[in-house]
Amino acid sequence: MNEKTLQWMARNGYTPEELNFQGSYGNTALMKAAREGDAGIVAELLAEGADISLKNVDGNTALWLACFGENPDVVAMLIDAGIEIDTPNVNGVTSLMYAASSGKESMVRMLLDAGADTTVKNPDDFTALELAVTPKILKMLRNSAR
Repeated sequence: MNEKTLQWMARNGYTPEELNFQGSYGNTALMKAAREGDAGIVAELLAEGADISLKNVDGNTALWLACFGENPDVVAMLIDAGIEIDTPNVNGVTSLMYAASSGKESMVRMLLDAGADTTVKNPDDFTALELAVTPKILKMLRNSAR
C-alpha cells in the first residue's frame, strides 16, 4: 500500500493487517473510503483483497456508502469487483432505493446500468420507482422497468 493509504488507515483506526476490521458503526476501511468518495484508497483496498460483502451495523454495504459519497469511480470499482447490487440494509432499503429517494441521479443511472432490480420492495411495499424524488429519476426508473 502506498504511504497516503497507510496514513489514512492509521488516522481512521484501521491497519493493513486487519483489512476487514469493522470499527465505528461496523464500518470497514473500504466502507469508510467509499463513503468519503476516495477512489485511490478504495482501489488499493480492493487490490489488497478487502471483503466487499461485509455490512455495517445498519446493514449497508460499501456500495450503499459509495452512493452516499457520489463518486462514480468508486461505484464503478465496486460494481466491477462484483459487489451485490440489490442487498437491502436493516430497513429493507437497497442502494437503488436510497439513491432514488435522495435525488442522486448519476448514482441511479449507474445502478440501473449495472442491472439493479427495480422491482425490489421495502417493508412498506415501496419500490425505488415509488421513492423517486426527481422527475428525471422517475423517468429513468420507469424506462428501465419496461
